[in-house]
Amino acid sequence: MTRIVNLSRRKLLKAIGGGSGLVLGVYFSATDRASAIEEPARPLRAGFEPGQLSPNVFVAMDPTGQVTLTVSRPEMGQGIRTTFAMIMADELAAAWPRIVVRQSDGDAKYGDQITDASRSILIMERPLRLAAASVRQMLEAAAAQTWRALIADCRAVDHEVIHVPTARVLPYAQLVKTAMNLPVPNPDKLRLRDSSSRRYIGHAIPSIDMGAMLKGKTPFGADVTLPGIKYASIERCPVYGGKVKNFDPAGAMAVRGVEKVIEIPANPAPSGHLPLGGIAVIASNSWAAFQGRKKLKIEWDLGSNASHDTTAYRAEMQATARRTGKSVRTLGNFESAYAGAAIRVVGEYFVPYQTHATMEPPVAVAAFENSKLIVMAPTQSPQTARAVLAQYLDLKEADIVVRPTFLGNGFGRKALHDYICEAGWLAKATNGRIKVVWTREDDIKHGYYQPICFQRLDGGLDKNGVPIAWRHRTVFPSLASTFHADQVLPDAAQLGQGFVDMPYAIPNLRCEVGAAPAHMRLGPGRGGLNMAHTFAMCSFIDELASAAGKDPANFLFTYYAGPKKIDMKALGVDYPNYSALIEDYPLDVGRLQNVLQFAMDRASWGDPLLPRQGRGLAVHRSFLSYAAAIIVVTVAENGQISIPRIDLVIDCGQVINPDRVKALMEDSIMYGLGFALYGEVTVKNGAVEQRNFDDYPVARAVITPEMHIHVVPSGHPPTGAGDPAVPVIAPALCNAIFAATGKRIRTLPIDLNLLKDAPATAPVPTAGAPAAPTAIPLTPAGPAPKN
Repeated sequence: MTRIVNLSRRKLLKAIGGGSGLVLGVYFSATDRASAIEEPARPLRAGFEPGQLSPNVFVAMDPTGQVTLTVSRPEMGQGIRTTFAMIMADELAAAWPRIVVRQSDGDAKYGDQITDASRSILIMERPLRLAAASVRQMLEAAAAQTWRALIADCRAVDHEVIHVPTARVLPYAQLVKTAMNLPVPNPDKLRLRDSSSRRYIGHAIPSIDMGAMLKGKTPFGADVTLPGIKYASIERCPVYGGKVKNFDPAGAMAVRGVEKVIEIPANPAPSGHLPLGGIAVIASNSWAAFQGRKKLKIEWDLGSNASHDTTAYRAEMQATARRTGKSVRTLGNFESAYAGAAIRVVGEYFVPYQTHATMEPPVAVAAFENSKLIVMAPTQSPQTARAVLAQYLDLKEADIVVRPTFLGNGFGRKALHDYICEAGWLAKATNGRIKVVWTREDDIKHGYYQPICFQRLDGGLDKNGVPIAWRHRTVFPSLASTFHADQVLPDAAQLGQGFVDMPYAIPNLRCEVGAAPAHMRLGPGRGGLNMAHTFAMCSFIDELASAAGKDPANFLFTYYAGPKKIDMKALGVDYPNYSALIEDYPLDVGRLQNVLQFAMDRASWGDPLLPRQGRGLAVHRSFLSYAAAIIVVTVAENGQISIPRIDLVIDCGQVINPDRVKALMEDSIMYGLGFALYGEVTVKNGAVEQRNFDDYPVARAVITPEMHIHVVPSGHPPTGAGDPAVPVIAPALCNAIFAATGKRIRTLPIDLNLLKDAPATAPVPTAGAPAAPTAIPLTPAGPAPKN
């Protein structure tokens, strides 16, 4: 149930920065269908429970009419502060210049505060509208009371209330004092404004933070400093689960500016949010801390993961994928149908470990004074960070403040709080102020990694090219292994990301999962497990179309067999549906078909291409949104490729902030290209071999294609935009390469050497076709600067 309370006379008003005025808090249950979200447990270790849900959105209006929106979710480039303000302003009938956004600290009273999995709008759109509508109706009621008029004759417009029959006007500022003493409307009685009255939602609104950003006034984690602060750089064991045997600090202490060398105790695997441990060099400046760290002499106990090797591990996973696994979805009789198939197709797909490589490496500032701790850091989940710190440092949550800064990317990395715990531990140990700074090398060598994954697919077609059998096996170490020992099988949430939710109408199918023990710290990444699963699934359906001798787009459209909604419960499949209610957010095959058709129409699917060009597509539903990509690729005789054009279609329900959605789609393209072309972490003797952008490159501007972003108009509730488009880029690119060369890519990142001297398979264009684009080598332009 949703409940709205008037907090104007409570101490909370002072706490959020106002001395008087109208303040509303919104309470809503995690099982409220309006929010349609269940809060997942995010344990520090087994047994940790998140805080209880309480007020989680506040709207305040002071006596001058200024509106303050308290945003509980951190900003990391997705534009959530602006988007939340747009929702509130439209429902409040507020003037945009009168709105101020305030970022909240981490506190259980705000409910779910984590920014991940493209859920912020999904969870908060409805409560925001209810809160703003309550304020608007209270202001209208205050005007009616002032004029002794009917409430129905009073209408809020542009930060004032108009008495429609007489055209009298009262600005909001003159109504606040009266409104704050009125009862709050029952949520069930609220009149939400219709779409025709919206001035902000669906329109191009400048970022509320852009001006400050352009002037360098938005504080990111690396910008934070305090008087008397000390800087810490930490040498960590190269192998996950290892620890210090002994160390000699003399060399570090000889460096000018170094003040202390302290051992942070190692936390045994699985370490969850907790630090890896290591030797911290504390200095008066960061340069001295870095130089002192280089002078350390440390002997390590490398632990049980010292033998981990990705080449050997891949072979183990391949062997597992070739054996019968645990069945998690079954329909018909795969074995019988496959045995009787006229054409059989087998594909094995591999995706390596990936790291987050956020623009801003982890950093945290902590101050411990008078037995209280304050932390300022770029965290995706300040409330979880606070709870983790309390348990790790044996403090009361009431004695801890976690203040999120702006984030220079997150991608899931900054929802894990080892770096914050490091800062908190050192601040408490020194009873002072500490800034822990990770280098890029630290970030790549000691991060949380997206799981390595090996998959095998077997498909059968009848004599007419109709798919009659599909078996998909996936093997990857579980994300839960970072928090719980002996987790060798992934849970339903991970398998629900592009695996068990296979949408094709094939009468005989099996989805099986194989066990894989974890040897690395694992964490969620952008796109989640959809990145690996969508690569395999969308590539293999393309393989089946080719084996059937049919056009891939028409083949795909036909075997969606929509419009319909797939009932996973009726199929006996454990499918968490991204923690949303399946009744409200069904797996809708009709919307998959729609984005496919949308993409085909706008990308001119079927038009002739130039020699050595190919066109590929991929379509997928993830994070409750639907995405399709069509990519044109040119493959040179030397194996280098260029990408003249990408069409990307997104159906994320009602679009609140179209400018931000477009930006997220453009970013999704570049992130997806980096994943397909470059992303690979390898491990030897338990240690990560990559160290910086010279050997872990990311997509750069030189490969940027011509982008065409298409947002599907929709009346469905708003869903995610940050993650859903990323997974379709890699398979669409690989399918395009096949269309151009006949070479099938089943391992990422793409090995361009495989494309050397590949034959041209695309049809020769008719007269008047456009000239071929200049080929751009998709290799790094040179070593990246180390930072």
